[in-house]
Amino acid sequence: MTALNLDRVARAHVVAPHPDDEAIGAFGLIVALRRRGVIVDVTLVTDGGASHPNSRAWPRARLTAARYAETCRVMSRAGIRRQDLRFLGYADGALGFAGARAEAQLARDVARRPRPDLIVTPSLNDNHADHRAVARAVVRAWPGSIRRLSYLVWPREVPHRPRPRGRQIRLPLGCRSAMKRAALRLYRTQTGDVDDDPDGFLLDRDLLVRFGRPVERFGSRP
Repeated sequence: MTALNLDRVARAHVVAPHPDDEAIGAFGLIVALRRRGVIVDVTLVTDGGASHPNSRAWPRARLTAARYAETCRVMSRAGIRRQDLRFLGYADGALGFAGARAEAQLARDVARRPRPDLIVTPSLNDNHADHRAVARAVVRAWPGSIRRLSYLVWPREVPHRPRPRGRQIRLPLGCRSAMKRAALRLYRTQTGDVDDDPDGFLLDRDLLVRFGRPVERFGSRP
């Protein structure tokens, strides 16, 4: 596994399928880039509104607004300026089944930012269909000559794909590890505030430990 080298990166673009994936996959990397003075664009593709579909207290509009606000707070802690944070508003849970036309539109939407030196993308090995759709769109959005790092949130079980693709790259977080764990707990809609949907998603203690581990790992290919 190779140590991450951020030399010659002046502008990076982090793309996340849902509000919280940017922190799960790359919070430490974002902090490291900002501390080096790198401009970091962060794009959130879907609205995150499908995490608790049966909640009466949190209808989709309220849940979406809350998830956007949570992401703004978390990314502020990582050093991201509000003008560098974009929410595209695609429907959570539907993108992975929307087809090639929707992915082509997403590629155009994602690419409406200045050309980066580094693209940080979900992995094509991710088990979530929305994540794979975003990864495919990002491949289409910019030339393949631009350096890429991919992160894996939900490893695929069938077929077995436990790692992001390409050469394996590691970023030890050091003191940023505690920052990341604290940031993940700010996603309160995902960690217990929505308590009237037993089938909704829960970022529980085990997942917080897993996602808050002291090393972030990336692949060199989407």
